[in-house]
Amino acid sequence: MEKFEQIFGFMNGHAEEIVKEQDIDYLDALLQTLEETLDGKYEWQVEGTTKEDMRKATQIAILKGMRKSAQPNHQMTPDTLGLLVSHFVEQCFEEELKNGPISVLDPALGTGNLLYTVMNKMDGKIQATGVEVDELLIRLAAATGDLTEQPVTLFRQDSLEKLLADPVDAVICDLPVGYYPNEEVALDYELCASEGMSYAHHLFIEQSLNHTKDGGYAFFLIPTNLFESEQAKQLHKFIKGHAWIQAVIQLPENLFSSSTHEKSILILQKQSPALKAPREVLLAKVPNMSNRQALAMFFEKVRMWKEGK
Repeated sequence: MEKFEQIFGFMNGHAEEIVKEQDIDYLDALLQTLEETLDGKYEWQVEGTTKEDMRKATQIAILKGMRKSAQPNHQMTPDTLGLLVSHFVEQCFEEELKNGPISVLDPALGTGNLLYTVMNKMDGKIQATGVEVDELLIRLAAATGDLTEQPVTLFRQDSLEKLLADPVDAVICDLPVGYYPNEEVALDYELCASEGMSYAHHLFIEQSLNHTKDGGYAFFLIPTNLFESEQAKQLHKFIKGHAWIQAVIQLPENLFSSSTHEKSILILQKQSPALKAPREVLLAKVPNMSNRQALAMFFEKVRMWKEGK
């Protein structure tokens, strides 16, 4: 049995016991299990456990709970997408990472799976900040961060209101898609809709760039039809005025349950007087992840693009 499976067995067993004893939802029971483990109530140890083993076990348990609760805001970014994002972060910050860790913000943290996947892949090279409005999700993210001993600061708040976080080198975000209900807050944004409600995912792009240092990068998981909506013209104009599009990466269709859920990776660089726009925007499609030869060719294309920047 894999180490993460052993850890999951412990977490799941205690959570299921709590569900029966207290008649509460699985996710609440899991949170209680994690927090009581951190408080020292449970003593357990799997020899040779890594941060990635712990992340995998915790996220599998959280995913089980999400499937039971089926709340629309309880969704998780798959590990595969996190690994792809981490590859692009490493490519864009290759020189900076030689001099120490970079600062990263995830303004739509959820349970932290995207952020922690990237942090584990770039072990010790990231100091992170996460923001999440949902109390249950951020407490699960906090427990996971403590169990994996990751240097992360978390804020529970609406990310589109005034953020306490300092500007960062990079933003990573699986954009929450839909309309933003707080029209008063939306008025503070350039991307506020002229009529009707504003798109939350557009406002998240603007807020992310607001909190990115000049010359820094933003890595977004976007709906594939982002630039086809009725508000797309306004988004184009905003991006052109504040950032340079570095890359648009289409993801394999088989990663998503339906075409309406398909996503791409959008990489923006915040404009800086000291820098120039890219000579070439990387437009590419990730092949089926099981095709190793095609995947190697894809990463070679990315490397050549990076060298030509």
